[in-house]
Amino acid sequence: MKEQFSLRTVRKKIVMASKIVGIFLIVSYMISARLPFREDISFLIWLVFVVLLTFLVDYLLERFISAPISDICEVARRIAQLDFTSRCQVTSTDEFGHLAGNINKMSENLQQVLGKLETANRQLEKDVRQEKQLLEERKELIDRLSHEMKTPLGIIRAYAEGIQDETDEGKRQKYSEIILSETERMNDLIITLLDLSALENGAVSLEPERFDFVEFLETAAGRLLLDVGEIDFELQYELPEHKVYVYTDRLRMEQVLNNLILNAQKNVSPKGILKLSLVERGNELYFSIYNQGIPIETDKLPKVWEKFYRDKNAKYSGSGLGLAIVAQILSMQDLEYGVRNLPNGVEFFFFIPIIN
Repeated sequence: MKEQFSLRTVRKKIVMASKIVGIFLIVSYMISARLPFREDISFLIWLVFVVLLTFLVDYLLERFISAPISDICEVARRIAQLDFTSRCQVTSTDEFGHLAGNINKMSENLQQVLGKLETANRQLEKDVRQEKQLLEERKELIDRLSHEMKTPLGIIRAYAEGIQDETDEGKRQKYSEIILSETERMNDLIITLLDLSALENGAVSLEPERFDFVEFLETAAGRLLLDVGEIDFELQYELPEHKVYVYTDRLRMEQVLNNLILNAQKNVSPKGILKLSLVERGNELYFSIYNQGIPIETDKLPKVWEKFYRDKNAKYSGSGLGLAIVAQILSMQDLEYGVRNLPNGVEFFFFIPIIN
């Protein structure tokens, strides 16, 4: 089949321009030769026409050939410098247009690949940082656990040696009770630490359910504060008189309440006030527990949620893990929580959404 004539290629454009220029030169020369002027004037007129035609050809070559090449070269230079945001201007359907389009497509693909590589690199850096942090936390945990174990192990060893040398049956019985108490203390510490580690590592998941939080709090507080016999503090409470439902993990929230109530109970001043509050604030429940006693130093407030942290003014020496578990459980549910000093005491609090 005979090829149809087309001006879509640069070669054909140049060939066509050459033919047109040649025809114009020949025709213009023939016309100038027939002009009613002297030969030198006719030649001068033809020469002016040739100069004008040369400028026209130069303009056309600049616009349709040099400019596209310069644009493509500039974009290629930027791509070589890893700048994939520049694009060629596609203004024709010839070779330059196809080349510009292919370069734009290549630039887009390289930009996507570079974006994926940067994302993978950031993730890799994040994983490395997390791994490094995990190793540091494990080392710190081992160091702290070793330190925590030294005291009970030392006590157990001392009283075990005492049992061997003691002949008094009453003292031997007392030494045995102390050894048993310290053994239980170590066991509780290890179990609590394993539980906290499982929560932090995502080895356990929450199992939320719908239940009345008012009755739930009354039960937990009654078991820990009222069913323990005589107390040496004044218990106050502020609770809704109707049911208020929440959707959360019942067992884990029981851990939260137990640890917060026990912490307040152990730090309340003799004859001081311990107040439980549960207040509806819009679509949330605001739980707070206040114990009258020695305030926590302001710069130490954020540290109370850290593992093994113990305030120097605390009335008792616990495992230092209870509040860390509280923080972990509440954080897993994206619940707001905190601690602050109030006049003559300390208040711990958290918010939890209300459901119908």
